[in-house]
Amino acid sequence: MTQPPMLRADVSGQRVILTAGASGIGRAMAETFIANGARVELCDVDENALADTAAALPQAGVHRCDVADSAALDGFFADALESLGGLDVLINNAGIAGPTSPVEEITEEEWRRTLDIDITGQFLCAKRAVPHLRRAGGGAIINLSSAAGIFAFPMRSPYSASKWGAVGFTKTLAAELGDANIRVNALCPGAVEGPRIRAVIAAKAKQRGISEAEMEESLLTDVSLKCFVSPYDIANMALYLCSPLGATISGQALSIDGHMVAMR
Repeated sequence: MTQPPMLRADVSGQRVILTAGASGIGRAMAETFIANGARVELCDVDENALADTAAALPQAGVHRCDVADSAALDGFFADALESLGGLDVLINNAGIAGPTSPVEEITEEEWRRTLDIDITGQFLCAKRAVPHLRRAGGGAIINLSSAAGIFAFPMRSPYSASKWGAVGFTKTLAAELGDANIRVNALCPGAVEGPRIRAVIAAKAKQRGISEAEMEESLLTDVSLKCFVSPYDIANMALYLCSPLGATISGQALSIDGHMVAMR
């Protein structure tokens, strides 16, 4: 896939906390915000990706943190806020794919782990971030949902439940925090090019007894533009929403998916 051009928008001096920022969509967001003048403190659980990001983006603060671990989050936020001196933007990007199985075969541990990271992690980060956003006089929160937060997604019930939850959480926070000039939006990517979607395609192909090429073709059947999207498409939308260009946009679940009409 050809990388789209990077959006240019003035976020000079914005203080950004970004979860799962060392690879994929998160890495694209870190690069995009830094290139446009923001200061970024990010966390991840992938040690190799963190080391690579620290080398490639020396401007970023890089931390190891699991967003489902409250004690670890306390340490991450304390260090990030000390470095930034305040907060203007929270990007809740952390998430896992969860199991690919019918509901009766999913274990309680798989269910809980998926929701702990994909939706409880967003709550835990927002709980810590909102007082600082209020103190700054306003700001923005971006929550990562998914096309699976809009459509049914067979064989992926924990993931879909968490992503529908992210949309509800977003809309509720937008209503709750509007008086504080805090904008809250959800991004709903479809099939994003990269290792994660390849792993999902492989898992669903195995579950259905078809080839990965057939699974990919089936997936793109429901995408009007017949394409995956780039992590930088998602990053550009986040940048837009957090910049003055997005000053009146809040409470929205915005699809970046090539016009996906269903999920299988």
